Amino acid sequence: MNVAGFLIGFIVLIILPYIGLWKLFIKADRLGWEALIPFYNFVVILKITGRPLWWIILFFIPGINFLVFMGLMVDFAKSYGKFTFGQHVAAVVLEFIAFPKWGFDPNTKYLGQSASPEFREKYKKTLKKSTGREWADAIIFAVVAATLIRTLFIEAYVIPSASMESSLLIGDYLFVSKVNYGARLPMTPVAFPFAHHTMPLINTKAYWDGIELPYYRLPGLSDIKKGDVVVFNYPMDADSPLYRPVDKRENFIKRCQGTPGDTLRIIKAQVSINGVPSITPPNGEITYRVKYDGTPINPDIINDLHLEDIASDKTNEFTTNTTVASANKLKGFSNIKSVTPELNAPSVPDPSYPINPVRYPNYKITARFPNYNWNQDNYGPIVVPKKGMTVKLNSLNFPIYGRAIEIYEGNKLQVQGKDILINGVKTNQYTFKMNYYFMMGDNRHNSEDSRFWGFVPEDHIVGKALFIWMSVDDNASFFNKIRWSRLFNIIR
Repeated sequence: MNVAGFLIGFIVLIILPYIGLWKLFIKADRLGWEALIPFYNFVVILKITGRPLWWIILFFIPGINFLVFMGLMVDFAKSYGKFTFGQHVAAVVLEFIAFPKWGFDPNTKYLGQSASPEFREKYKKTLKKSTGREWADAIIFAVVAATLIRTLFIEAYVIPSASMESSLLIGDYLFVSKVNYGARLPMTPVAFPFAHHTMPLINTKAYWDGIELPYYRLPGLSDIKKGDVVVFNYPMDADSPLYRPVDKRENFIKRCQGTPGDTLRIIKAQVSINGVPSITPPNGEITYRVKYDGTPINPDIINDLHLEDIASDKTNEFTTNTTVASANKLKGFSNIKSVTPELNAPSVPDPSYPINPVRYPNYKITARFPNYNWNQDNYGPIVVPKKGMTVKLNSLNFPIYGRAIEIYEGNKLQVQGKDILINGVKTNQYTFKMNYYFMMGDNRHNSEDSRFWGFVPEDHIVGKALFIWMSVDDNASFFNKIRWSRLFNIIR
C-alpha cells in the first residue's frame, strides 16, 4: 500500500470533515468534541436540524439509511443558510471541502432548525424551489433510489447464451435477488448509474477504478445452496486484456453444484457430491446422437422438443443438445432408430478444449504437468475450498488451487525447483481466506463453467435468480416473439 497516498486520503476524507463539523457544531452552541464521536454526532445533527430522534432507527436499514443521510446533510446545510443546489450537493459528497469552508467562514451563521415550521416560514421565499430545481431534485432522487434498489435488493438480467438451456432460454429476462445471499457493497463506487462496465453508444468505461473498496457483504437470508441458480462475475485473470474490477466483470449465470468443503466428482456426466449423486436438473441438456431411417425430421418436432445445435457428421445420423424428456419422446417416432447420449470416454482428455487445471499450466511443481485425464463428462474428484480450510500443497493439488491462491486471494506465487513460495515465504500449505463454489451450466455440453476455469470466489457472487418476468424469442415471428408460458415462472 502507498503510505503517502493513504495518509493523504485519511486526512482529506476523515480529518477535514471532522474539523469542519467541530467548527459548525460550535456555531450551533454545541460542544465541538461532540463532532468527533461517530454515530453520536448524527444524534447531535438531528437536534441541530430539528429532525426527530426516531430517525436513528432508519440508519440501520440498508438503502434507506443512505437516503436519510442525504436528506439530513441537506437539512444541515440549510440550517447554516446554504440553500442552493450546489451547496446541497457539496454537503452530501464533498464534506471534506464544504464543512471546513463553512466552519471557518465568519459569515456562515447557524440560523436555526431547518426542519422546524418556524424556520420554513421565516425563510419560505429563499426555500421556494424553481421548476428546474424541483425537476433536478426529482431526477436525482429517482436515480439514487433506483441505484440503491439495484445494488441492495433486486436487479434485472437477461440470458445472453445457451449455457443454461432448457432451464433458462436465450431471451429470458430475470429478476435476481441481492437479499438472499446478502447484498455485496460496491467495490468500484464511482460509476455511471445503470451502466455495468461500458457506456452505451460511446463504448467507454462506465466507471472509474481510481478508488476500489475492499469486499464486504451485508447479512443475507441464507447461504448459497447446491442447486441454486446463481449470478456471479466472471472469474478473470489479472493479466487479461479485458481485466476489470471484480464488480465490473461480465455477469454469468450457472447452477451451484459444489459448496465450500464439498468433494465433487463427475462420472459420465453425473455430478456426485461427497460420494452421493446429486439431482440432475430436469430441464438440463446434454448431447445425444440420433440415428434415423433417412426420412427427414419434421421441423415442428425439432421446435416442440427443443432440439438445439443439430449437426450431421454421418449419413442418417445427427447430434443435438436436448433434455432427457425430449430424448425419450424422440425415441417414440417411427423414423428414429436410436437416441443415445454422446459422452466423453473416461480418462480421455480433449486437448483442443482443456479442462481446469490443465488449462492453466503455470501452476505446477514438477517439470511435467500431473496426469489429469479429465474431460467435461468425467472430472475430479476435487475439494471445493472453504474459508479457514488448510490444504497441504503438493504436485497434484497445487495446479488445482494455485489460481485461487494467486488471482482471487491476492498472493504472489513462485515456484523454485520443487519449492512453493507464497509472498516470498517457502511453504507446503495454505489456509483459504474466502469460500468458493463450483458452478456448472445446465446445458452440460455447451457451457463455459467451473470445469474449465475453476472455482468461483464468494466476492464474485452477485445474487440468486428468482423468476422470469419476460421471455422474448428473437427467432420467432412478430406475433410469437413473447413466450407467454414462461412469464413469471419461478426459477428452480
